[in-house]
Amino acid sequence: MPCIETLRAEGGEVAVYNLSDATRLGAFPPDVKRVLLLNLMPQKAVTELDIARQMANRLGGVALLPMKIAGQTYKTTPQSHMDALYLDFEAYEHGVYDAMIITGAPLECMPFEQVRYWDALCRIMDWADHHVLRSTLYICWAAQAGLYHHYGIDKYALPAKMFGIFSQEVLQPSCPLFAGLGSFFPMPGSRHTAVAVDAIEKAGLVLGAVSAESGLGVALTADCRRVFITGHLEYEPNTLDNEYRRDVAKGLPIDLPRHYYHDDDPAHGVHFSWAQAARRFYGNWLELPESL
Repeated sequence: MPCIETLRAEGGEVAVYNLSDATRLGAFPPDVKRVLLLNLMPQKAVTELDIARQMANRLGGVALLPMKIAGQTYKTTPQSHMDALYLDFEAYEHGVYDAMIITGAPLECMPFEQVRYWDALCRIMDWADHHVLRSTLYICWAAQAGLYHHYGIDKYALPAKMFGIFSQEVLQPSCPLFAGLGSFFPMPGSRHTAVAVDAIEKAGLVLGAVSAESGLGVALTADCRRVFITGHLEYEPNTLDNEYRRDVAKGLPIDLPRHYYHDDDPAHGVHFSWAQAARRFYGNWLELPESL
């Protein structure tokens, strides 16, 4: 992956494996966690680096295994990148893995059933319940998709884009997923839709974190087998800045991301307030016990 050299330059310990080893039993030492990455974000290499940073230097090590949905074409990532670095879901289908991440996607204003790979994604979400030993992490749009598919909880449109860094109140401090995060932690958000907070507990889920400003932060099953996070703790410091400047350049209506720039001024730089929370959250998630 292109992110390897970046991680090494940042002091990360990174080993390279052949893609054929991704599904082979015994290819990795027993203490290495095998984490599937279903990357639905448009800029695949950017997301690879974001997620790999959170996996780097973990005790015992992590093998990040890229997964794609067969038959898809890509507008913003070369097909050669996907063919060289990703395996179709079917290549992984008969294995068992420690954990899985399903990323967001820029599809939130589209009805779920109109997403071209919706049926395939539903199949993968159901499959994960029986082939992922610890937990499946659904991020942003994937969290909304998972809540809709598993529990029938639909999203609704917001009057304006929820854009910035939002303080999340931890409602389950004894849950291992939130260990060391304190009573509140900051989380980036960038979305046009939301899920009603009161629908979470009605569906029998646990409300893990909520923001007075941005609403639902984290929902999960009692055993943490499914974790739904509506924001992007994995984001690097300048992601929202890049998004803001892109929309300004295009003449799109966009407000400054909230609680993001020093003094709310882009010229004063970004306050990377969520770095510690991201490392802690992903570390906790990787250490969740096996529940299959």
